[in-house]
Amino acid sequence: MTSVANTLLWLSELCKLNRSANWILLSLSLTLTVGCGARPEIIQLEGTKMGTSYRITVVADQLAPDDLHQRIDDLLSLVDNSMSTYKPDSELSRFNRLPVGQQMQISEEFARVLQISRDIWQRSGGAFDPTISPLVDLWGFGPTPSDNTAPSAQQIAVALENTGFQHIDLAERQLSKRHPVQLDLSAVAKGYAVDLVADLLEMLALPDYLVEVGGEIRVSGLNPDGEPWRIAIEQPMLISSVDRIISVADRSVATSGDYRNYFEQQGTRYSHILDPRTGAPIRHNLASVTVLAASCAEADAWATAFLVLGPEQSLALAEKWALPTYLLVAEGDTFNYLKSTQFAPYMQQAENI
Repeated sequence: MTSVANTLLWLSELCKLNRSANWILLSLSLTLTVGCGARPEIIQLEGTKMGTSYRITVVADQLAPDDLHQRIDDLLSLVDNSMSTYKPDSELSRFNRLPVGQQMQISEEFARVLQISRDIWQRSGGAFDPTISPLVDLWGFGPTPSDNTAPSAQQIAVALENTGFQHIDLAERQLSKRHPVQLDLSAVAKGYAVDLVADLLEMLALPDYLVEVGGEIRVSGLNPDGEPWRIAIEQPMLISSVDRIISVADRSVATSGDYRNYFEQQGTRYSHILDPRTGAPIRHNLASVTVLAASCAEADAWATAFLVLGPEQSLALAEKWALPTYLLVAEGDTFNYLKSTQFAPYMQQAENI
């Protein structure tokens, strides 16, 4: 996913707290009732991991384990140590150095993320492709420092030759490559981390929660007021501006936008969202995409795929796969929205709040 704004808004009669994060055009609105009789315990945990921030809220009607925060931190570390492009000893980095034809055994988590990635790569027609690591590095959006210079057409063509998810073989937990491809799972790993934390809370019989990692969100059950969690989709502007508030229960929400991470050269703007099929940054006017799904990893990946595809193709694919999707399309200095059929009920819920 991309680096855009995420704001958590806690509303009550007594307090209002605004927070911004660096990942997605997404904000959260929650209603919190305080000091009124016997209430469930409200557990709020936060920290930094995977190069971003995380925040978890649990509405607990039973005691949570004393080491809950440590367990969550350990899960996030597990994903970071497995899928980071910045850690030279991560599973991902070791695979990227793996010679063609050799196999390596990978963790269950890494294998699962690759399975999800393959599925969405296929269903998106290649718009989502985690093997774009050579292109990310070439354009200067990866771990290697960049001089903000657009590569030549020849350089792009060479990098494209070393991409393609079809070159990766995964048999159970044995991973190999038939071509010198490299992985970048940044558009799915944070969503998967959200899923791991949510699954832990479910296992601990804590079914009312909100989990947010780097802006990717999964909610379950009800908020502290006994109502569905409220999520506000922001317009892609430098100053936060809420475009729409939706009411969500038992779903994941991911937003991808293209306007925060970019560079300009000779009057041309180059977004960090790269089209795996062309090797170049996107050029259409789709500014942000919000996708709802059962799994946050899937919502995360689909949001990236749709941002690559542009408004018309994204909407058609969202309808094909029955994905609740909300698109903000730039029209000069304003934004118009498009929505899939499956997103309409969430808009109706918001209008009645």
